[in-house]
Amino acid sequence: MPGQEPRRGLDPVRVAEVMVRPAAGRGPGRRGSGYRVGLRWVLTAAHVVRDAEGGTAGVRFEADRAAEWTAPARVILASDKADVALLEITGSVPQGVHAAATGSPSYGTLPDTDVVLPCGAMGFPRFKLREDRMRLLDDGSASQYRDSCHATGMTSVLSNRREGTLELAVTPPESDSEPDRSPWEGMSGAAVWHDGTLVGLVSAHHRADGLGRLAAVRVDRWYELLTGAELALLHENAGLPASAGRLVRFPPADTTVAVPVTLAGLHDDLPLGELAGLVTALTTLPTVRDRTTLALVLSSIDPVVAAMSPRMPALRPDLFGILRTCLSYPGTLDQLLEAIRLLEGDSAGVARMDQEAVELSRRHRRSDGRR
Repeated sequence: MPGQEPRRGLDPVRVAEVMVRPAAGRGPGRRGSGYRVGLRWVLTAAHVVRDAEGGTAGVRFEADRAAEWTAPARVILASDKADVALLEITGSVPQGVHAAATGSPSYGTLPDTDVVLPCGAMGFPRFKLREDRMRLLDDGSASQYRDSCHATGMTSVLSNRREGTLELAVTPPESDSEPDRSPWEGMSGAAVWHDGTLVGLVSAHHRADGLGRLAAVRVDRWYELLTGAELALLHENAGLPASAGRLVRFPPADTTVAVPVTLAGLHDDLPLGELAGLVTALTTLPTVRDRTTLALVLSSIDPVVAAMSPRMPALRPDLFGILRTCLSYPGTLDQLLEAIRLLEGDSAGVARMDQEAVELSRRHRRSDGRR
């Protein structure tokens, strides 16, 4: 098995854009995402490369950056049952890629218990489609490209048990302008990470779940759904452990989200960087993203905060201003988070907010030298 580097985590230079041309008469070309798990091996979702012309696809890395490279790849494994595929890069690989570390990632399984855990994935969804006005087509129109999306959020491990997938709660796109096409189209095949460990691949966006939910096939399910020969291919080429018992495991006691803590003792001059994690978590919540409900939240706490909080057009700067104002009035930040909990109820987004609050409290205690 290729040498492993434990907890390597998401490396953006390994994130692949997978480009597929279906066999004749089987629909238009399509895009997906993937992750390079060895010098010449790329994991993606099986449905991304289904009916690929000649059993091949194109993979592109670092698009429109100095280190961009593209190569053909052949499909050597595609399991519809497990929705996982392994591609072998058949074209030349740049020397710089040869020189870099090429070991496989760590693979893991999440506890099948009542926990909510942070996760992330990087891919190329349709809502990231952009116009490049510096590159014009023959008819004078601007060419288009897909930018990357680093989707971060939480997974409620007990969701989607019947389907056998992980439910990822992530920041949704602002709109869904194409009723016949999901804005997340193209994200399939993106590797899903928890604590530096690959735990799944994005497999679907179920419209009924809303714009902020994705489903990901779990790595541990591969051992149930793949044949012995298919598992052997992944073991030899992608570094997948030979048995499920060798996957990285996360004990529930170490990963449960802590109960809410008080932030009343935080200094009012904290750098903005200290608040960034909490602000990011807040931006995923519908209560906060809606200006009307956010105003309701502010009106429910100290009126001085509602009156003095800067109201900026962009949500993220506005939230930084609100939090800094709350820090000037001890206890009001706790009031703010509690009001949000009441309106949101139990959700993966609230769990992430509470986790960021816990981490902020811990960093503050360390900086003050308290135990």
